[in-house]
Amino acid sequence: MRRRAVFAAGVGAALARPARGQAYPDRPVRLLIPFVAGGPADLLGRLFAEALGARLGQPVVPENRPGVGGVTALEAAARAAPDGHTLVLPGTGGVAIAPALPARMPLDVLADLWHPTLVARVPEAVAVHPASGIDGIPGLAALARGKEGGAVFGSAGVGSITHLAPALLAKEAGFPVTHVPYRGIAPAVTDLLARRVDFVVADVPVLKPHVDAGALRLLAVATGGRLASLPGVPTTAELGLPRVLSDNWYSLAAPAGVPAPVRARLLAAAGEALRDPALAREYARVEAIPAPLSPEETMAFLRAETAKWAPLVRETGAASL
Repeated sequence: MRRRAVFAAGVGAALARPARGQAYPDRPVRLLIPFVAGGPADLLGRLFAEALGARLGQPVVPENRPGVGGVTALEAAARAAPDGHTLVLPGTGGVAIAPALPARMPLDVLADLWHPTLVARVPEAVAVHPASGIDGIPGLAALARGKEGGAVFGSAGVGSITHLAPALLAKEAGFPVTHVPYRGIAPAVTDLLARRVDFVVADVPVLKPHVDAGALRLLAVATGGRLASLPGVPTTAELGLPRVLSDNWYSLAAPAGVPAPVRARLLAAAGEALRDPALAREYARVEAIPAPLSPEETMAFLRAETAKWAPLVRETGAASL
């Protein structure tokens, strides 16, 4: 109740000020990025910020605000003045997974923020070491069933998409697994390269350089269709696992009290930026896909993703940590 009162007071005070929707934006806009500088999500955010700023006529300034699986940035955005000058670029973990981790959530992500659109989807893929001899999901399942404790997979940490996506794969394909969490996906991939773990499910741009070098093998992409950059890699649906979809996605959000004129201006600018072929080309270089949606479509998508991942959070024990 106290958290709700704080948010309500902030919204009420902001709305009591003169509406400036038609002049929006009248100064630089902050884009909070809930990830460390230099990573793939940071790059996607900065490319989007540049494209969005060009449409708004004011700089959109990226500000890295990592912490608590993305929740730190989400909370900061929800508490900001609802005038459209503070935005946030949350990912799957902060919006769809963290709500099932009550200890991490000081806010109601869907209620305390306005979610106008998705920004990008980044496909994930199932990777193994070529020396393992595994050339498909059946081979991975056979390894898991014949090994005490099952197949060992590495992740970027408990409750991350790289934790829950392999758990979803194992559940749907019916094989046992053991989870080894790391502080980020890079050390997990390093241990896959050293054959200390059996597989990972991670973002394609993280895996592809190793695939191109012959150091890793992809068994499937966990997305809706084959990728132009990996035409020979089947989708999980093609392999009989249609429920195994684990795109890592990023969306745009602002404080819930943003007034209608500002919402309209921001939505139009974001849509133009995300439909720009130049941004699509930049995103393609890092295996990302622009994903513009209407606010209604965005909310439906976010609710569906939350409903999908919440049971796995409970089943994997992540909710108790």
